[in-house]
Amino acid sequence: MKNVLIALFFFIEITAFSQKQMPNISLSDIDGKKTSVTTDFVEKDKIYIFSFWATWCTPCISELDEMNDLQEEWKKTLPIEIVAISTDDSRTQKRIKPLVNGKGWEYKILLDSNQELKRALGIVNIPYTLVVKNGVIVHIQNGYVPGSENELFEKLKTL
Repeated sequence: MKNVLIALFFFIEITAFSQKQMPNISLSDIDGKKTSVTTDFVEKDKIYIFSFWATWCTPCISELDEMNDLQEEWKKTLPIEIVAISTDDSRTQKRIKPLVNGKGWEYKILLDSNQELKRALGIVNIPYTLVVKNGVIVHIQNGYVPGSENELFEKLKTL
């Protein structure tokens, strides 16, 4: 019975969190242009995938590689936009642009260098993926294992 109550508590907590709005925070893109996560990503019924990552995080890079390879296929089915939010600090931030250019990632890269957005959302570990539709967080995926991008796409099709 105790395990059932604990599971129910976590389900309620995750469900409650999944209805949370994105915080009104502006981040710089990879070229230094300021972008607001609440006002620049609000196209009605468009699905925004915010993937939190860092240059030192191997699972993060694997996830972003897979999403980069699949995004054109996904866009044939759904109105999506992938946004990669780097949580690199000042020590590793200089690695971001060369890594992104070398990988050929074709989505917007934002820099959360002081981790303001990460803290506001209560993110502890990366990779961490948020799916936002009409300004509301509708799905959370914490961590990455090969194949989880397929599970993510199946979830996106239900939104």
